[in-house]
Amino acid sequence: MPTQTTTNLRQLASDVLSHALKAGATDAEAVVYEGDEFSALVRLGQVETLKESGSRAVGLRVFIGQRTASTSSSDFSSESIARLVEGAITLAKITSEDPFAGLPEAHEFGQIEEDQHLYFDDVNEMPPAERIEIARRTEAAAMAYDVRIQNSGGGDFDTSTSHKILMNSRGFTGEYRRSYCGFSAAPIAHDEKGNMQRNYWFSNSRTVTKLENPEEIGHEAARRTLKRLGARQVKTQKAPVVFSPEIARSIIGNIFDAANGDAIYRNASFFSGMLGEQVAGENITVIDDGTIIHRFEDGAGIGGFGTRPFDGEGLPTRRTVLVERGILKNYVSNTYTARKLNMKSTGNASRGLAGNPGIGAGNFFLEAGTLTPEQIIGDIKSGLYVTETMGFGVNLVTGDYSQGASGLWIENGELAYPVEEITIAGNLKDMYKNIVAIGNDLVFRGASAAPTMRIEGMMIAGA
Repeated sequence: MPTQTTTNLRQLASDVLSHALKAGATDAEAVVYEGDEFSALVRLGQVETLKESGSRAVGLRVFIGQRTASTSSSDFSSESIARLVEGAITLAKITSEDPFAGLPEAHEFGQIEEDQHLYFDDVNEMPPAERIEIARRTEAAAMAYDVRIQNSGGGDFDTSTSHKILMNSRGFTGEYRRSYCGFSAAPIAHDEKGNMQRNYWFSNSRTVTKLENPEEIGHEAARRTLKRLGARQVKTQKAPVVFSPEIARSIIGNIFDAANGDAIYRNASFFSGMLGEQVAGENITVIDDGTIIHRFEDGAGIGGFGTRPFDGEGLPTRRTVLVERGILKNYVSNTYTARKLNMKSTGNASRGLAGNPGIGAGNFFLEAGTLTPEQIIGDIKSGLYVTETMGFGVNLVTGDYSQGASGLWIENGELAYPVEEITIAGNLKDMYKNIVAIGNDLVFRGASAAPTMRIEGMMIAGA
């Protein structure tokens, strides 16, 4: 983005802060955001939807002593900014005092100074026709893979760029830009009885130079779809369950939610009071790291999807080990929840334009093991390989876990046939201690990642 725009956005943030302080705020924090998005969906070779949009907005959080309020606006006119400030001040005056409210202390602010490689110009430089052609090629490759694929949910290509500035009355000013691009295909396959199954696959990156081959992505989407044909139920039983990386990351993601400082303070997590205790097997180490830069063989570095130089309050991002060899080492928090828990923020504040900061992950992952997925499956006489889960059957207070699932049945160490319309159930407290095998296939396709993993003795409810 041009330097002129950067100057204007910084000046806007500075003006909003000075207006708020003049209007009676004892402290204030401004966020200015500007972004662009592009999205193309091609279905059966034809462009079905094409969207291009830009947005910008400003958010203000003010403090009057220990009273706080926030407002936001997408209108940058001086009249609108005046209303924004007036609205925040008026709201703050009528809210209740909160002894934990307030900006972080001045010495806590900071940011990662090195280039984290979060933004690449080539995302916007690729012509729209070329983006559409990649979506078309990906879908076409999936459609041509097998005669049983006769329909499609489409192929798509998306890009987005964003520019964020955070400034507060305690002297912190930080900004960063991020870019994203990605494409996918979602083919639909028919079996001889006319039953349909669908699946998808995708590639994404911060730069177009690291996107995968469209034909390979289309073929992988087709393979994943075809594997679902002829799915059946299995009898209700207890058996080993192997989770594919896409599903394993959601199981591990529950560790972040359970270690969320807000849930801990409210005593609404099965991790409450468990710091220093064993909550998983000794083979489990789970990390949140907002500083990761992925390195490639060609020497290129690209920031992770959860990487940023500072968190939503202006504290430097960092690496936090939540679980080390099965022991719960840390809760994750922002300044507010850290004060409630008499701890220090872990640099995990996340915030939009309005409202108080929440708690969000950086790059969150389960450390890889040494086994290949084939080795993990290889010694299972009878069990389930899960490729999809449905519903929201997780209770973080008790740890109870129950979700609809589909995948492939394992017989004598081989993937035998597809299964669907089943439910897998257990308790996360037991599940984390019963992870008996972890794969070596840790790949970040988003801000969270986990390798293949195997859990013993889960209940599978079927026919």
